[in-house]
Amino acid sequence: MESENRDKDVGIKASASAGGKREITAIVVIMALVVVAFFALAGRCFFLQYSRADYYAEKCVIQQRAYLPLEPQRGAILDTRGRVLAASNQVRTIFVEPRIIKEPKETSTHLAPLLDMGAHEICRLIVDSSNPGYAVLKRDATVAECEAARAVQGVGIQYDWRRQYPTGRLAAHIVGFTSKDNFGLAGIEYAFDRDLRGRGARHTFLVDVHRRPLGFCLADEQDDDEMPVHGAGIILTLDATIQQFAREALLSRYKEFEAEAAVAMVADPQTGEILAMVTLPDFDPAETARTARTHPEVFTNRLLTDQYEPGSIFKPFVAAIALDTKVLNRYETIFCENGSYHGKYNGKSFGHIGEYRRGFADLTLREILMYSSNIGMAKIGQRLGPTRLYEGLTLFGFGRKVGIELPGEAEGLLRPPEKWTAPGYSVTRIPFGQEIAVTGLQILRAFCMLANGGRLIHPYIVKSLIRSDGMVVDMKPSTLRVGYIIKPEVARWIVQEAMVAVVNDPKGTGAKAKLDKWTVFGKTGTAQLGNPDGGGYQDKAYVASFIAGAPAENPRVVVLISIRRPNVALKKGYTGGTVAAPVAASILEKTLTYLGVPAKGTARESAAASAPRQATPYSEEEDNHSW
Repeated sequence: MESENRDKDVGIKASASAGGKREITAIVVIMALVVVAFFALAGRCFFLQYSRADYYAEKCVIQQRAYLPLEPQRGAILDTRGRVLAASNQVRTIFVEPRIIKEPKETSTHLAPLLDMGAHEICRLIVDSSNPGYAVLKRDATVAECEAARAVQGVGIQYDWRRQYPTGRLAAHIVGFTSKDNFGLAGIEYAFDRDLRGRGARHTFLVDVHRRPLGFCLADEQDDDEMPVHGAGIILTLDATIQQFAREALLSRYKEFEAEAAVAMVADPQTGEILAMVTLPDFDPAETARTARTHPEVFTNRLLTDQYEPGSIFKPFVAAIALDTKVLNRYETIFCENGSYHGKYNGKSFGHIGEYRRGFADLTLREILMYSSNIGMAKIGQRLGPTRLYEGLTLFGFGRKVGIELPGEAEGLLRPPEKWTAPGYSVTRIPFGQEIAVTGLQILRAFCMLANGGRLIHPYIVKSLIRSDGMVVDMKPSTLRVGYIIKPEVARWIVQEAMVAVVNDPKGTGAKAKLDKWTVFGKTGTAQLGNPDGGGYQDKAYVASFIAGAPAENPRVVVLISIRRPNVALKKGYTGGTVAAPVAASILEKTLTYLGVPAKGTARESAAASAPRQATPYSEEEDNHSW
């Protein structure tokens, strides 16, 4: 028994010893876990306090603050006399934060008389809003409505700018339009978007847990751009009155002849200022979204983008080059083959050249332009040869962009002589406006050079830029561009003799542009449209053009008219002299009257004609021409 008891005591002691060891082990483990947890917590605290301090501070600031964006006012676009073509007006929108409003019916009842709206409509807008932080109640609200609604909890006022175009379609292709978020998409709006848009800013508010404003932050807590910088204003050379003259006259003819498109441009040949620029069909800048879905092609400014064979309006430039290089004189005659010319150039045939209506025998250069003889011009091209013809045309600016401030300008097509069609073909076709592609702007620029005495000019449409601080930036082209491309006496003879005869001689092709009060000079052109896939011309598809200026003694205004695809089936005519010349006459008459240009035969007209020209006098000695 004793031995059994001893065995039991030993067993109990062993069990107690094992249990004690387990307790110690458990305590050690627990203490280790506590230590590990402590160090992990300390590490996490260190991580949050030091490594992520900036991140959580920023999060805290975001929760405590609200930001009110301050959009800048987009700059206005004005015509040369200060008339508004585009401007931004402030509009106010009353909105609510549905998540703040606890009793929509009570809030709606309170707001209904203030906003002149039905309470049920306001309640529906609040309850049905998919955005818990923003629901529009009323747009274009008045100042009084905003002040009254502002006192209601959960109601806010949003200020925006809306672009408006008071003149509508009048200058749509020049002014352009903007997107809903105030970015320019076309015209001047696009080309000067950065200047017009300005720079925005924002105000910062302290808010409570419900995002209700408590007040402004301190000045040192504001963003660097505390106030917005409004956009600069743009003053154009465009005159809205002359633009109206041009658009009315062109639109009437465009509709009468059921044309596909039509363009008109008016410029001052002495300065290069564009006074009017019309493209039809046009559009309303306020309805661009709907127009883009139905007729996106109307946004094209065809005076800049359309490249076409100019036809006979191109002839005066080649004639001027021929006189300037002395390959012929004013008095000699050229045999015009009685209307049918088959010949060779450098031993190779260049095909057949005919006249529009009837043939001619011997013609002087004046008569070639007056009657618009293709054969006469082809023979002048042969005399000039490819090199002189090409170099002369490049001086007039063909084959490269003019560089006007509007986007989308094409450069036309004037290939170098080595790429011309078979020997003799191009050199006989280019002189009467084939085998070359031009834009309306290029033709107008070249015509201005003839009208101002052969002086190089750069057409422009932006006169100045007025920054928000009041500083005026002159945008006129540099005077370093001034120079002569042909001799002044050559340019004067082309204008005052040859092109005056085109309009004022009863046999001239431009007789329908004649005016009683002023001596008009000009040139007709009827070009057949080429096939889109290349090779040959389309049947009964023409561009009827007329380019003119007045007064011939001291030109103040030049006008270009081109009407694309007049409906030949109407049997009213399709030539430049029939379709386009009357439009130019109407625009010239109204514009010269508006500008106060004295009529011929008056004392004022005599004084104006004898006054010094704006161009620098030609300093070289007169040529020893045998004229």
